[in-house]
Amino acid sequence: MFEGFQLERIELPEAILRVRHGGSGPPLLLLHGHPRTHATWHRVAPLLADRFTVVCPDLRGFGQSSKPQDTADHSGSSKRAKARDCVELMRHLGFERFGLVGHDRGSYTAFRTAMDHPNAVGRLAILDGIPISDALQRCDARFATAWWHWFFFAQAEKPERAILADPNAWYGAKRSVMGEEAFADFQAAIHDPATVHGMIEDYRAGLGIDRFHDEADRAAGRKLQCPLLVLWSAQDDLADLHGDILGIWRGWAEDVRGRSLDCGHHMAEEVPLELAAELEAFFASA
Repeated sequence: MFEGFQLERIELPEAILRVRHGGSGPPLLLLHGHPRTHATWHRVAPLLADRFTVVCPDLRGFGQSSKPQDTADHSGSSKRAKARDCVELMRHLGFERFGLVGHDRGSYTAFRTAMDHPNAVGRLAILDGIPISDALQRCDARFATAWWHWFFFAQAEKPERAILADPNAWYGAKRSVMGEEAFADFQAAIHDPATVHGMIEDYRAGLGIDRFHDEADRAAGRKLQCPLLVLWSAQDDLADLHGDILGIWRGWAEDVRGRSLDCGHHMAEEVPLELAAELEAFFASA
């Protein structure tokens, strides 16, 4: 897994991140979603490494990265805090400006990084996501039924107790789809109480402080300053719930393109060749 890549723990001002990086060329940062670790990229990253320097961290709170201290407003798990990690990580590796990809929960950190640090992000790719504030503003009974976990995870203590009672039954990933080493890494994450808590804190921040950050940007008329690629899974429910995905993102960016991929939610594991081709074409055109 990740042949030719270096694995290390990098100490940053606010967090210690487990990071896999390799390849050569312009820098490209890949952010995973819930409940994955950076290992979800193990089929995609090597395909990009001939053209890019590819960096794959565990987000703070996830995997084997450090866990933020709990606070009433969940600010340590906010996407703004994780965005600072992204900028500091790439700066540590020698990059002031980089391409950025975020999937699922990682897409919210990617979006916040590009909003808060426009000089650092040259191009942005969002996979299976719309801004948190848009999702909540559009929330109806269909959304609440399908994505009920957002609201359950916002509760104190109960989500962690439910998940840790039987993590495999809760998350239900397949070894054959993920690959042996990535599946083992995933298993270690979902059976670790500190990591499960860190992942759930990401959702608690989402319904509070992250939403407020999005809404403040919208009220101030701030938009993304970089080109945006949006890809979503045709076999998942993002488009069914929200309709015109590109139309939603055009409210946040002037230069928007994208399409659906014929796969389930974890596209990096299911269609790595197609995903890598889309990312290479977008980021190589910078």
